[in-house]
Amino acid sequence: MRKPYVLLLGLFLALFAAPAPAHAADNGSWSVYPAASKVAARPYFYLSADPGTTIEDKVVVANRTGQPLSFRLYAADAYNTPRDGGFAVRTVREKQRGVGAWAKPAKSRVTVPAHGEVTVPFTLHVPEGAEPGDHPGALVALDEQIDKGDGSLALGVQRAVAARVYLRVGGPALPAIAVENVHVVHHQPLVPGLGDSTATISYTLHNTGNVTLVPKVELRAEGLFGRTLLARNLSRIPSELLPGQRVHLTEPWRGAPQMDWGDITLTASAQDTRESASASFFALPWAAALVLSAALVVGVALGIRARRARGVRGRGAALEAVAAAARGVRRERAAARR
Repeated sequence: MRKPYVLLLGLFLALFAAPAPAHAADNGSWSVYPAASKVAARPYFYLSADPGTTIEDKVVVANRTGQPLSFRLYAADAYNTPRDGGFAVRTVREKQRGVGAWAKPAKSRVTVPAHGEVTVPFTLHVPEGAEPGDHPGALVALDEQIDKGDGSLALGVQRAVAARVYLRVGGPALPAIAVENVHVVHHQPLVPGLGDSTATISYTLHNTGNVTLVPKVELRAEGLFGRTLLARNLSRIPSELLPGQRVHLTEPWRGAPQMDWGDITLTASAQDTRESASASFFALPWAAALVLSAALVVGVALGIRARRARGVRGRGAALEAVAAAARGVRRERAAARR
């Protein structure tokens, strides 16, 4: 019986691998990087073109092992990972819409000799209707051999290395950023003063423009009467936010107030763009909340009981008045008969 296995594809986008030229993307076994120009080596492909034009360039795949290696070579679109904003690229099976669809290596498969390298030309044709702005992508060297693990459920791993491509299509550059879906969740001790009070601030950073941004995010919290509770620049943000991408981020708030009412404001900025978004918070320990809830329930119950008591007394008085009126009528009738 064959073992089932799960296929994991890792795209290693290392930035600073010492042995390879031009700060090649490297996983220790092979590297992918732009062919050096006559002037200098390039860390990535920085390209610019107008719609309807074609660019020609070359990519190098270097083998750092003692045996030949074969690769699938393809172009891919880039995106930010949703949770941490890391630079990632589409797999060979995913639909490509930008650089991944426009760039075509001269060879789709290459074999690189031991401790050798292969230079592969490629063309990048920008279609007539291409939107202006940045179109990030990569040229990927994928090892199609699947390494299978052991056990009843093996993990199949495919490894790949990619050289980044930063393409700018001519036209208006429109930087724009937005902060969306700001939420605050408090984590309170059961009894006030007995334990730490923390909070988790979650939000979405959205590049709504057409150029790559290097974002900064400022966090500010204010309590009752405008008191400043927290003010700092956040570090857990993506180093670059690609056009159209959303990244969902969280920020811990240690030492959050145990009893307060205020607002959280997040301000995101990049070159020529700045936007803010806020959310209100109400901090109350569990014990205090239970006491207030119990007091509210007791108060409501007492109010209902008092209202019912007043209603009973009112109905009793009305019945007594009716009875007295009836007795008066009977006396008057008896007097008339005499």
